[in-house]
Amino acid sequence: MSKFVSGRHFLQTPGPTNIPDRVLRAMDRNAINHRGPEFGALGREIIGKLRGVFQTEAATIGIFPASGTGAWESSLANTLAPGDRILISRTGQFSHLWEQMASRLGVDVVALETDWRRGADPAAIGQALGQDSEHRIKAVCAVHSETSTSCMTDIGAVREAMNRAKHPALLMVDAISSLGCADYRHDAWGVDVTIAGSQKGLMVPPGLSFTAISGKALAAARVGGTRRSYWDWEPLVASNKTGYFPYTPAVNLLFALNEAMNMLAEEGLPNVFARHDRYARATRMAVAAWGLELQCQDPSAYAPGVTAIRVPDGHSADNLRNIILDRFNMALGNGLGRIEDKVFRIGHMGDLGVLSFTGTLTGVEMGLRAAGIPHREGGVQAAMNYLASANE
Repeated sequence: MSKFVSGRHFLQTPGPTNIPDRVLRAMDRNAINHRGPEFGALGREIIGKLRGVFQTEAATIGIFPASGTGAWESSLANTLAPGDRILISRTGQFSHLWEQMASRLGVDVVALETDWRRGADPAAIGQALGQDSEHRIKAVCAVHSETSTSCMTDIGAVREAMNRAKHPALLMVDAISSLGCADYRHDAWGVDVTIAGSQKGLMVPPGLSFTAISGKALAAARVGGTRRSYWDWEPLVASNKTGYFPYTPAVNLLFALNEAMNMLAEEGLPNVFARHDRYARATRMAVAAWGLELQCQDPSAYAPGVTAIRVPDGHSADNLRNIILDRFNMALGNGLGRIEDKVFRIGHMGDLGVLSFTGTLTGVEMGLRAAGIPHREGGVQAAMNYLASANE
């Protein structure tokens, strides 16, 4: 039997995130008939609210009982056939996994390399598309907020580069760790497929994935793509009108999602985005005061929901995280892929108040001392000074 630890566990990973009590209470009820009228009304309500979060009026909304990986597969299976070509920028571990999935499905991947310390380069994407005179590239795939590196890609600039190249490729975007944390504009940025998940900025347990699908992407799915059944988008068109699903939905997670979106609406999305920006800025101030290095080296690409921090050479980020978990009951994100054990990640997304946030930084500063990692003191104080004077 594990020992009892007093106090609340601090879950400061960049997903899953802390679940608000209101969301927990909303899902703590009996299921309802997913073919009955009450559920149909719930489904239509949720789809309408999701359109507001995606900032889209016309997109077809898909809700799958799956992780974000399922939404990835739906985007590839519906629009691409084996041998089709995509363009993707290697901005971190999750772009790598998306690329890996595409290769396994028989898709030809053209990859643009980065050092994992910045977002995708719109100019490089535009150049690659400009050289594709035969339009063999069928889709451009980009990760909006790369969770592993805490670097953002400017999706609006990517769309502008595609337009300048006059290229007909679809634009597919992973917004898993940005939706509900950062301003995301599916329609205004001309995105064809946006994928997202429930367990990050939307403040819901893992288990739901989402797709926002443009008319152009839906048309491509109707004439092409590969064989699919569960991931098929066509039934979603009817689902958006009726609120019912072509498979058994995760009913209680939908209760949770509905309440979480009520909370986002009550706070107001601009205020939600501003709150995430404040915590991200305060975190970077703490990192600077500690004398540590950010993984993201492009100030224009700092993510609002997560900050990846490098430990000095010769020290272990995983050892630091283990000490913080054991001694202070706080979970932080680990380094992934090529930056494994080199970075730790502070998740400051979703349901997080200022006192919980400063407590998170306190746990990190105590952990740095306990782990013997060279640093300066005063990171928490620098963040508190900023937060105390920031306009709410």
